[in-house]
Amino acid sequence: MMRGAPQPPAALPGEVRSRYIRGVVARTSNTSPKALRSPAQIPLRPLGAVSEGRPLRATRIPLLHATPAVPGGFAPKAFVGEVVPFSVVAFREGHDLIGVQLRLTSPEGEESLHRLAPRLDGTDRWSAEIAIDLQGEWTFRFEAFSDDFATWAHAAEVKVAAGVDVPVMAALGAEILTRAATEKDRPLSQRKRLSADAASLSTGDAAITTAVSTDPELARFFADRPLTTLRSASDAHTLHVERTAAGVGAWYEFFPRSEGAKRLKDGTIKSGTFRTAARRLPAVAAMGFDVIYLVPIHPIGSTNRKGRNNTLVTEPGDPGSPYAIGVAEGGHDAIHPELGKPADFRAFVRAARAEGLEVALDLALQASPDHPWVAEHPEWFTTLPDGTIAYAENPPKKYQDIYPLNFDNDPEGIYQEMLRVVQHWVREGVKIFRVDNPHTKPLQFWEWLIATVNAADPDVIFLAEAFTRPAVMRALAAVGFQQSYSYFTWRNTKAELEEFLTSVSHETSDYMRPNLFVNTHDILTEYLQFGGRAAYRIRACIGATAAPVYGVYAGYELYENVARPGSEENIDNEKYEFKFRDWEGAEAAGDSLAPLLRRLNEIRRAHPALRQLRNLSVHWSDDDAVLVYSKHLDAAFTGTGTSDTIIVVANVDPHSVRETTVHLDTTLWGVAPGETFEVEDLLTGDVWTWADHNYVRLDAFAEPVHILKVRERA
Repeated sequence: MMRGAPQPPAALPGEVRSRYIRGVVARTSNTSPKALRSPAQIPLRPLGAVSEGRPLRATRIPLLHATPAVPGGFAPKAFVGEVVPFSVVAFREGHDLIGVQLRLTSPEGEESLHRLAPRLDGTDRWSAEIAIDLQGEWTFRFEAFSDDFATWAHAAEVKVAAGVDVPVMAALGAEILTRAATEKDRPLSQRKRLSADAASLSTGDAAITTAVSTDPELARFFADRPLTTLRSASDAHTLHVERTAAGVGAWYEFFPRSEGAKRLKDGTIKSGTFRTAARRLPAVAAMGFDVIYLVPIHPIGSTNRKGRNNTLVTEPGDPGSPYAIGVAEGGHDAIHPELGKPADFRAFVRAARAEGLEVALDLALQASPDHPWVAEHPEWFTTLPDGTIAYAENPPKKYQDIYPLNFDNDPEGIYQEMLRVVQHWVREGVKIFRVDNPHTKPLQFWEWLIATVNAADPDVIFLAEAFTRPAVMRALAAVGFQQSYSYFTWRNTKAELEEFLTSVSHETSDYMRPNLFVNTHDILTEYLQFGGRAAYRIRACIGATAAPVYGVYAGYELYENVARPGSEENIDNEKYEFKFRDWEGAEAAGDSLAPLLRRLNEIRRAHPALRQLRNLSVHWSDDDAVLVYSKHLDAAFTGTGTSDTIIVVANVDPHSVRETTVHLDTTLWGVAPGETFEVEDLLTGDVWTWADHNYVRLDAFAEPVHILKVRERA
């Protein structure tokens, strides 16, 4: 039971106590006491009065460094079902105790009060975890108060035991209980009990004083309704709460044109369509994915069309990059005719929903040289001194099939057109957009676009595909992106992963939600290229358990790991050609990662601790290749009546067998150091008895990862 705060004024003589409560500050000087002004001469200044022309910033009990918070003054974010840690630094002068509470107001205007507990680390930080259950704009305010009963109870317990000021402590206690007994909004039974205890304290008896000061029932009375003479309140803060899919989900990316594509007798290839691609949806849903993400589905320009492996030479039938968007007949609001018609796309969306999948669409704000924008709005592009339009570049690379947009010449026109495009696809049933290269567009634009779209439809989600500098990635998240790609794909060693996972789960979790894609159509890391099948298993296990949002690109389950020489992308990249894959044959032959992905998604759905971001804790092992972390959720938040704790132990070296000892802080899930408990490996079904120090053996070629459930003790 948390005890609260103090009432030092009660111990002061009448005149001094009166001045204290009115807010008078006694002044000292080098003059004699007789030269001090009387209380009547000392001007009273209310809190917030102007001192020497400047308003006072400090409250009577300071409340500082409130969280959740976002740099730059943007609103912190949460999702429905997220357990949010609220905290603030609060203290007062001297030794008197305080209490701190959170006043939380829901989007419907309902207020609730939550007592915060002090962290016992000397930081004066108070905190509480609260599960958010409603989408919309929440407000929160921290309040601090002197806890008069707790201050007296602590002082009485210490002083009476030492035989110091026993009559004084009894008298002070009687005064406090008498004052509380006069509060009309206390239950009558409490008031009677308080009056009786006040009368017993008036005897000055040491044993009675100790009994009253340590009585847990009285402590509960004052915890529920503190007795206080001083109060402070912070400014009101906003918490932007989005739907659960903004923070939880398993994504699967594929190219619709490859699904159902056929090689004809003349050697050319007939594109797959939305109707043939829909045949793949049951298998994706069976693996447990929530989101089916489509690369751009628009017409592809023919000018400077890229050939296989990003070459400048095209062969007849080369489909080109779907990111070279637009032909004279249509651009970002059109569908590639080989994929079908708008009705076919709507049928695909309905088929996905029937399988429990939500469709995400790539939003690539750029144009092929053939896009209608080029002729109709040349001011939306950058014209070079020779009169040509600048290609997209990532020096020394050039993308000759793409023109980047220039937002400076006609910002109003280009803003409105991008809004129109997004709203068009929202009407077509798309509520999730994966945004290509958002860091190449103005930050101000994204703040405006996302806010405008979400004002009309708060269910729309934007994922930022921005592999760039940390400050830029974080700024994109701060201004509104609900999810973000991250550096996860390039964090592969134990040390790298420990630093990365700690950062995304604690340092930036108030506003940046990482989507831990294990690979993309553009990214095939050296770890996957040379780590073999073990690398694919390891990365899938970590991605699926370390954050509540993760994703894979089609072909991952087939261990596609051959790169184009000198690059970090697949050879024969699907971005420039059709891909033919034998999904069923690979799984039937036991040569597919699909069973593991299916099991990982089952585990994610069964364990609410894995659907939280902020609850990850890194532990230790004696081996520099064995990563250890846990995710714990208290019983109050699981909905099952029991707590949920998952421990992940991963051998991140895909080329070795590792034997080591792991060291756990078991107090995080309520187990004392040295105490044993049972764990079940959710991948193999094995059960072991563990404690805070445990031997493990992880064979990268067999079972490189343990995903352990801590079993509830009887």
